[in-house]
Amino acid sequence: MRALTAISYVAALIGASAPAVAAEYKPFDRATFDAAQKAGRPTLVEVNAWWCPVCASQTNTIKATVGAPEYAKLLILRINFDKQKAEWQAFNVTKQSTLIAFKGGRELGRVSYITDKTKIRDLLALTTR
Repeated sequence: MRALTAISYVAALIGASAPAVAAEYKPFDRATFDAAQKAGRPTLVEVNAWWCPVCASQTNTIKATVGAPEYAKLLILRINFDKQKAEWQAFNVTKQSTLIAFKGGRELGRVSYITDKTKIRDLLALTTR
């Protein structure tokens, strides 16, 4: 019984220390993107490759940032760089690890192939204005 209580306690501590994710994550599809833009919903398009270390770093920064309440309406749509070539090309993207912020049908900004946490956070902040 004590072991179960200890496990529950540790699980609660781990859960409490993990950042909450306020933003919604979905795989990219054009209909979802178009509906979000028509509704004026802040959206981040993340062009990601599973094998890309820059993408992994960007994802970690995004996850650490979007747990804040101001990102509750943010929709993050991930384009698979290896499988969705037509989709990322439609956004004039030339390489993986590209992040593009949108709101109300307008592109607010983009970054490509960077891991600078401040620049990524600044891009995300554009969606909350």
